[in-house]
Amino acid sequence: MKTIDFITLGCSKNLVDSERLMAMCEAHGFRCTHDSEQPEGDIVIINTCGFIADAKEESINTILEFVQAKTEGRVQQVYVMGCLSERYLADLEAEIPEVDGWYGKFNYGELLAKIENGKLKMESGHAVNDCAHSDFQSSIFNFQYRKLTTPPHYAYLKISEGCDRHCAYCAIPIITGRHRSRPMQEILDEVRWLVTQGVKEFQVIAQELTYYGIDLDGQQHIAELIEQMAAIEGVEWIRLHYAYPAHFPMDLLRVMREHKNVCNYLDIALQHISDPVLQRMQRHITRQETYDLIEAMRREVPGLHLRTTLMVGFPGETDDDFRELMDFVRWARFERMGAFAYSEEDGTPSAKLYADDVPDDVKQQRLDRLMRLQQNISAEIEAQKVGSVMRVIIDRMEGDYYIGRTEFCSPEVDPEVLIPATKTLTIGEFYDVRITDSEEFDLYGEVVQ
Repeated sequence: MKTIDFITLGCSKNLVDSERLMAMCEAHGFRCTHDSEQPEGDIVIINTCGFIADAKEESINTILEFVQAKTEGRVQQVYVMGCLSERYLADLEAEIPEVDGWYGKFNYGELLAKIENGKLKMESGHAVNDCAHSDFQSSIFNFQYRKLTTPPHYAYLKISEGCDRHCAYCAIPIITGRHRSRPMQEILDEVRWLVTQGVKEFQVIAQELTYYGIDLDGQQHIAELIEQMAAIEGVEWIRLHYAYPAHFPMDLLRVMREHKNVCNYLDIALQHISDPVLQRMQRHITRQETYDLIEAMRREVPGLHLRTTLMVGFPGETDDDFRELMDFVRWARFERMGAFAYSEEDGTPSAKLYADDVPDDVKQQRLDRLMRLQQNISAEIEAQKVGSVMRVIIDRMEGDYYIGRTEFCSPEVDPEVLIPATKTLTIGEFYDVRITDSEEFDLYGEVVQ
């Protein structure tokens, strides 16, 4: 039995694609591993990210690392799939001919067509975005074909692919094409199946989840989808990622408020607050509309934790624009916030329309100041939880501590709760935990007897 090791780079949406392909490969007689520390022997499939410069560099370096392993005889074949090869297929094929096959974001199922007698043919796939979505509801996306790589108590649930928003700086529409929603019943069936596999917690993901349903009948159906998910027995937590602020479906707030298993957590990328910057970014929302939206969210969902992402150094961003952004963060007091400096991406509107005129050192200074501000805000918010009792799910054990999360914490990216291992706890189970101490981004607690 040949072994295929999958290396997944980038976001959780890529991880879901890897999980689907792993299940299909195992169904065809391969043994699959994921992100092994030292893969060697048979086949490596690298699922790449092509979103921003740093991610592209990581993907290229990973490909070169395994090409070298192939040259040294430690692996037999190297295949590449995902966003980077979807975007730069011709260039990559020419520059790294040692790779045995290149596949894009959507045609990775063609790898299976190359399996004959337990071997992968030495042929290249072709990333063709135009035909990608015609196959979106085909068997390669069927919920039955998935091998979970996460701890068994949580999973990522991808509800759509692509994006129609066309923000000026963003390459996602170039890579993924137009937004396509999965049929609601198919998603609900997948949730029911995942529950039978032991999954209790669902991270609902998409490039833009609030657009869900628009391509099906012209209506936003995200609130309906989440409400039906919440009614499925065994679904303990539902957490929402990657919302868009313009035309936000306000009924979703009612669903969050009325259903205890819909976490009071929303990941909504706001990017900026200055009207001139928002306009150049093509965000289709104003400063005042953003303030009004956040006020409504906090009013409608008491205790809501907001995660957002902000950008500094977009072309034309002035000192005044940045001061406005700092004032906004002081006002909003986001429970979770990330930020990054603008980098020009090939083919995006901003690359065509604007000069990248904010110096790199200014971008970095602004980024550092913004994150120092958020660090202080986060420390204050987490300190307010000391003394409270919170429901915590246990993810793993590290050293002398069990590591868990509250409903306000998504895996990998958010604060965790550290519980001294003075008594035996069960991974994947929920416990009531009294918070005893806090740091800038993490909490400490003890299980309530």
